[in-house]
Amino acid sequence: MHKPKQPSADESKPKVVHSKRSSQRKEVQPPLFEPSAAGIDIGAREIYIAVPADRDDHPVRKCETFTGDLHQMAEWRVHCGIATAAMESTGVYWIPVYDVLEKHGIRPCLVNPRNMKNVPGKRTDFHECQWIQHLHSLGLLHSVFRPDGEVCAVRSLMRYRNDLVEMDSQHVQHMQKALTQMNAVPACDLRHHRLSAKLQKSA
Repeated sequence: MHKPKQPSADESKPKVVHSKRSSQRKEVQPPLFEPSAAGIDIGAREIYIAVPADRDDHPVRKCETFTGDLHQMAEWRVHCGIATAAMESTGVYWIPVYDVLEKHGIRPCLVNPRNMKNVPGKRTDFHECQWIQHLHSLGLLHSVFRPDGEVCAVRSLMRYRNDLVEMDSQHVQHMQKALTQMNAVPACDLRHHRLSAKLQKSA
């Protein structure tokens, strides 16, 4: 009597099934709205830049935030044939990068960070610039409004003036408090207090 043949380890596992349609499918890449787009992830000390993979052997690079480094970064992107670059408007770190890009003829695309959070994707430091570049190349990022350089300069002066006017009243109150603590109230304030006291007594 023959013993039943024991199945091998490979035969005991479930068989791999391939779909018949999968072999017929072809990878269809979405059309690029901005084929010469770059992505920038701006930090306080380092900036990561991503360009299309066919433009350079090392499409992701980083640089420091000094002025000379920013100009080298812009020159490298001009060499790669970049026409536009997207970045997030985080704090005030984007302003020098924005100005350097304009000087080198690259069109900046300033994006609201809230719109970036609504789009899923990798949020690590290294992949952030690549994700921004990918979204910008597909035309999924919309630039916020920023006026011309002359208008920005006048607007900065007006905002600074408004800040000084608001701080003026605070500093006057600080001086009045210091004089009161030193019991050195000016004569005009003494006359005001005496007049108010007489009015209260007569009432």
